[in-house]
Amino acid sequence: MILTGPEIRKAVSSGDISIEPYDAGRVSPNAYDWRLGDTIRVCDSDLDAARPSTFVEQVIPPEGMELLPGNLYLGVTHERTHSELYAQFINGDHSLGALGVWVHVSAPLGHTGHGIRWTLEIRVARRTRIYPRMTFGKIIFLRTSGAIVSYQDIGQKYIASTGIDVSRLYEEMR
Repeated sequence: MILTGPEIRKAVSSGDISIEPYDAGRVSPNAYDWRLGDTIRVCDSDLDAARPSTFVEQVIPPEGMELLPGNLYLGVTHERTHSELYAQFINGDHSLGALGVWVHVSAPLGHTGHGIRWTLEIRVARRTRIYPRMTFGKIIFLRTSGAIVSYQDIGQKYIASTGIDVSRLYEEMR
């Protein structure tokens, strides 16, 4: 079950959901409108699942940064979110999609207990200028059913994510 905007506000007030920085004005009827962070990693070369990927990290300047089709970009949310009670689901929104920007299509689920600034997979259909801290999507919070297990307690490879995290699939292929 998805939390409504008023329930998100209550959960933030009670400490059951943490959003840093939090702005009550960004709560919508069923979500929180998150923003793009200040940095982006660019990959314009071929990728191999069995090897670490090479990216160049750049600060997104205030005047914006042009993204090009054919490149893979990894961004990060400005907000850090966490809940030991609710699962999270992040995605882009219509305004961004209508610009031909696809964000975070492959891994939208944040497990209960995962406290992160989200790494974002970003692709564009056409040349598109983006800006630091622009609204980039929505995050919803989901009630869980059954015994709650915290992501932090199960030792997954991304538990210590603090910024843009590249694929670590190669660790499983050794």
